[in-house]
Amino acid sequence: KTAFLNGELEETVYIRQPPGYVEGEPYLACKLEKALYGLKQAPRAWYARLRSELEAMNFTVSQADPGLFYRDVLGERVYLLLYVDDM
Repeated sequence: KTAFLNGELEETVYIRQPPGYVEGEPYLACKLEKALYGLKQAPRAWYARLRSELEAMNFTVSQADPGLFYRDVLGERVYLLLYVDDM
């Protein structure tokens, strides 16, 4: 439910204040620090964050499929395959 909320935006994005939240004047905007569902950048920001975390755990991304990561552990190969369904 909250995967995309963990993505960190590289771009500067402003949105209107959400309904029910008014800070200051109603015409002021909010600057996003994290991705939200519905942003075009959200899936990419989420994948970049996930990939960096997996690479920090010594996983390698497959050249054939960017959703496939692998790592050798005690002589055995461990595969992690990501599948995201937004429907």
